[in-house]
Amino acid sequence: MSTAFVKEESAETAAETHLPDRPISPHPNLVTEAGLKALEAQLQQAREGVEAAAGIEDVNEKRRQTAIPLRDFRYFAERVRTAQVMPAPASNDVVAFGSKVTFSRDDGRVQTYRIVGEDEADPKAGSISFVSPVARGLMGKVVGDLAMVGDQELEITAIA
Repeated sequence: MSTAFVKEESAETAAETHLPDRPISPHPNLVTEAGLKALEAQLQQAREGVEAAAGIEDVNEKRRQTAIPLRDFRYFAERVRTAQVMPAPASNDVVAFGSKVTFSRDDGRVQTYRIVGEDEADPKAGSISFVSPVARGLMGKVVGDLAMVGDQELEITAIA
């Protein structure tokens, strides 16, 4: 359709306001209870962003202001819909989803991470995704076990 028949500055303006969807992981959407609450809060933020932009009269500005919230709304709606809340680990004997694991690396570094869902993972804050190489290497192991992750050997020193 020619831009002569629509109220917008140009075809470039229309293209710049359409954002591709955020990629959805092919892995099961496992989450902790806190992770589900965080997803729901992000969905609500996206909904509020869309609603706030709905009142803008200028068509081009409305498109610009709704592009990110609409994309995020679609993403978080799907993530909330497919979320599978995992119970806290029954024991601290074996590394499982939700476990907080401390391990030492070959180079002497000691690290502690909680194994959580993909959307709630934040390595800087001490959490990693259950599908990350480190988490996959640690799952099912007990204190004292060694896990090979790439060319690194990790020794589990504590599970909480």
